[in-house]
Amino acid sequence: MTERPTGPIVQGFTTPPAPGQALPGRYVTLEPLDPALHADDLFLANQGQDWVWDYLPYGPFADLTTYRDWQAEVAGKPDPYFFALRDSATGKIGGVASYLRIDRGNGVIEIGHIQIAPVLQRSAAASEAILLMIRWAFEAGYRRVEWKCNALNAPSMVAARRYGFTYEGTFRQHLIVKGQNRDSAWFSILDGEWPALRDAYDQWLAPENFAPDGGQITRLSELTEAALQQR
Repeated sequence: MTERPTGPIVQGFTTPPAPGQALPGRYVTLEPLDPALHADDLFLANQGQDWVWDYLPYGPFADLTTYRDWQAEVAGKPDPYFFALRDSATGKIGGVASYLRIDRGNGVIEIGHIQIAPVLQRSAAASEAILLMIRWAFEAGYRRVEWKCNALNAPSMVAARRYGFTYEGTFRQHLIVKGQNRDSAWFSILDGEWPALRDAYDQWLAPENFAPDGGQITRLSELTEAALQQR
């Protein structure tokens, strides 16, 4: 009987830890979500910008009490595990993001529930927040970091590729969100790609890569594309 192919043996894998601590960076710090500390700033930052909730399964929120109640409902859960994004320049909270679908036994973790207020969008702080989450996952021993989004969410698709995620396909009629069909685009980064991407992240985040006005000199997408071509 012909021997059928099987996958390579996974050498040296040990179950990685669950997330649970703050992730400090140069431009932003990710703090475990606490509505007493984080709800007021972020509600104010999002106020009047209902479009920021278009691709999320919750929101917009009519008032601070309702928003604070939502944060209280999700804060402290092991999965999804939410962070608040504190901008180092202003000290204010400008967004949230989470780890979810955490499969420690297989070394797989997803980054999602990303909601960045307009004041923090397209900033070094917002980008560094995601890079810190990717870095923690691989340094903790995860083998695969995932990114999923509504296939109609063009900015999220662009962001995934900018961070170095590889598109894997679209799950058609994957979810019903707010009564609407959602096709989900799937992306991933693998641990074998991490060393090259880590160097790209470090190069992009270096202070000398930013002009006095805060503009980037070399784009992150250029660095991650080059890193993945070299792997």
